[in-house]
Amino acid sequence: MSLMKIEKFNSSVLRKKCEEIGEITDEIKDIVVDMAQTMEKNQGIGLAAPQVGISKRIVVVQADWEGGRILALVNPKIIKRSQEKQITEEGCLSFPGIFIKIKRAKSVTVKGLNIKGEEIEFKADGIAATVFQHEIDHLNGTLFFQRLNFFKKILFKLKHPLLRVWI
Repeated sequence: MSLMKIEKFNSSVLRKKCEEIGEITDEIKDIVVDMAQTMEKNQGIGLAAPQVGISKRIVVVQADWEGGRILALVNPKIIKRSQEKQITEEGCLSFPGIFIKIKRAKSVTVKGLNIKGEEIEFKADGIAATVFQHEIDHLNGTLFFQRLNFFKKILFKLKHPLLRVWI
């Protein structure tokens, strides 16, 4: 398989809502493998298809922090969010070197298809919950800095003047 180019903050594909996938074909499986390799090579813990220029609802996530297992999900959805929140520092492969503290649900229940086409549902807590929320946001055209409140967005724009044109 091959490494894919990571789209950066100024790419329009990052701002579009992705298409649902009707059938998991060999092409989709190849995309998943390439995405997983690209994520690992770039030392990421999550990657969404639009980040590699593909407007389809696919994410890969480092699901096992110690064993290196990667979970691929097709058409993932968050079906439940905890009331309890957590603030976690997030980075994004499409925004290299930028880290922002974002407030999100402390746990989420995620539903989607594995690469065999089987429906799976599971609960993610802590950092895993943050990663799934971040990656599924990408599938909806939402970038992590958009989760900041009004005043923090202004500070973000002041701190990163080169991004002002794009955000």
